[in-house]
Amino acid sequence: MAIRSSAAAPAAGLSLGLLLSPPVATHAIVGVTISPALTVIGSFFSPARGEPVALTSQQSALAIYDKARKDFEQILRQRRAQIDSRQPLPDLPGQAIYLARVEMMSAYKDLTDALPSRIGRPNRFGIPPAYFDADNEPLFDEYRKLFDVMEAPPASAQRSDTPFKDVVDLATAIARAKGLDAANAAAAGRISLGLFYAETGGKQNAGNARSNTYKGSLQTGPSEDRNGRRKWAAMKGSIAKLDPALSRRDDEEEARAGNLDHRFNHWTAVRDALMNAHADIFPDIPAILKALPDPIDQMKLFELIQIVPTPTRAALKSGNLTAYRISDTRIMRYLRNNSIFAFGRADRARTSATFREILDAMWLFNAKFEQALAKFKDIKAGKPG
Repeated sequence: MAIRSSAAAPAAGLSLGLLLSPPVATHAIVGVTISPALTVIGSFFSPARGEPVALTSQQSALAIYDKARKDFEQILRQRRAQIDSRQPLPDLPGQAIYLARVEMMSAYKDLTDALPSRIGRPNRFGIPPAYFDADNEPLFDEYRKLFDVMEAPPASAQRSDTPFKDVVDLATAIARAKGLDAANAAAAGRISLGLFYAETGGKQNAGNARSNTYKGSLQTGPSEDRNGRRKWAAMKGSIAKLDPALSRRDDEEEARAGNLDHRFNHWTAVRDALMNAHADIFPDIPAILKALPDPIDQMKLFELIQIVPTPTRAALKSGNLTAYRISDTRIMRYLRNNSIFAFGRADRARTSATFREILDAMWLFNAKFEQALAKFKDIKAGKPG
């Protein structure tokens, strides 16, 4: 899920942890076995002479990767033990796990850059094999299970029986009220469903294990939710004329939510989040579809409205969306905090990127957007949503 500008920068706390933790390496490279007892990052000791010997870049990269993988396993075990024994969790309990995952993937990318033969088979998460060893799939399964527990909705949250259809219906109605025709309004529904998957994996009323600010089905902060409610109130008359049934459903959900944080009623959370930022972009959908014919690229662009809204709006207004370049170090940091240009030295060293390059670097979102496309087709075919 997007953490946006509030996320802690990953680089600061990682190198220190790398240096303080005990080193480990168990693999052999070109006939040289790196002993766990002797390896240090950057050098190792000759058993025969007891003298430091410089590691090759390949050996060093392998030592760092093995260390990062071990650290990731350790934090997963620690958090699982805390949850299973009902111990109090630290503030932002997902942050340390997230950073350890980023570090493991980064170290693996540096390893495959140094030793391309380590690039292995495809993985079921759709992550480029240069960034992820498919043998680590069980670790990622446990990572997701832990986040499912840590981001479970509060007991007071108000669920919907049709959470996916709600997203599509609300986005479509808002787009029609913004003046879009039926086809482009349907595209707004499809794109918005992608946002739901990107932000929560399609889980309604989600918490956030990495942020105390962003909550709910589309992960908004309190001020964003209030702004969306104001905008919806101003549009409600138009919505009632266009879609009386949807307007009646909205009245019911408003009454049901009452004084509850509106981010924990699925309907109002989605409604207010879309109105806060994305509804203003809906009139640009015809031009966006022309500039970005790939439906997944379209979803990625709207996700960037979540992560870096100001430069994304500027890119839309530039007349050449994909060529628009970002060079602001602060914006590049926000992208990295959301798993874009975050893995490996080469990615982290980037000081600028065009929107085409940014969209291509959002491969970690691809699987979620593909799920959204499949669900959208089901909804349009009349299957339960």
